[in-house]
Parts: sequence; structure tokens; C-alpha cells
Amino acid sequence: MRPTRMTHAVAGILLVIADGHRYGFDVMDATGLASGTVYPALRRLERAGLVTGQWEQVDPSAEGRPRRRHYAITPEGRRLLPQARARMADLQRLLGSAGPSLGGASGGGGPGEP
Repeated sequence: MRPTRMTHAVAGILLVIADGHRYGFDVMDATGLASGTVYPALRRLERAGLVTGQWEQVDPSAEGRPRRRHYAITPEGRRLLPQARARMADLQRLLGSAGPSLGGASGGGGPGEP
């Protein structure tokens, strides 16, 4: 198991997955992160044992969409949630102090909103 750096993206992803089982697009929607950030991070988190992933058992042709991989946080991942919350609080403070220079962000978003 390889350690994962607690980046802002990783922190946001862990926090939204901790809210319940989520699939990749749901994580993208909740965090505002792009697929090129979310999917590689999910693979790293899964390899590190911080989340588990499981393909849903549906017939894609019957559903009219591809199968989704649902992610859940592991006990090891839960132990990192305080660190993830602190990382997101740092980002919110930074955005709040920057004001209009970063698009007027006030830092008032939720923990999954970078």
C-alpha cells in the first residue's frame, strides 16, 4: 500500500465519499473537479486502501448507460478525515483571504467545494 498525499483534491474526494457510496461522476459533481483529476485520484485512493470500489450489477443495455463503479470509504480512509477537513479549511481560508483575485471566492462553500 502506497501512501497518498493529502492534496486538496484528495481531501475533497475523501470527504464527499465519506457522505456515502458515490460513483465517479457524482464525485466530480460534488467537488467541481474534472474527470482527469477525480478518476486517477480514485484509483490511487483505492490502491492505498483508503476507499473501496465495486462495479454495480446492472445490465448496461437494459439501463441505457454504462455500469458505474461505486466507492466507499474504508476505516483507514475514515482515520484521515480530520486531516482532510483541516486541508479543506486551509483552502477555504486561503480563498477567503484572496477575495476577488480568485474569482470572488469567499470560502463559504462546503467541504467538498474547492
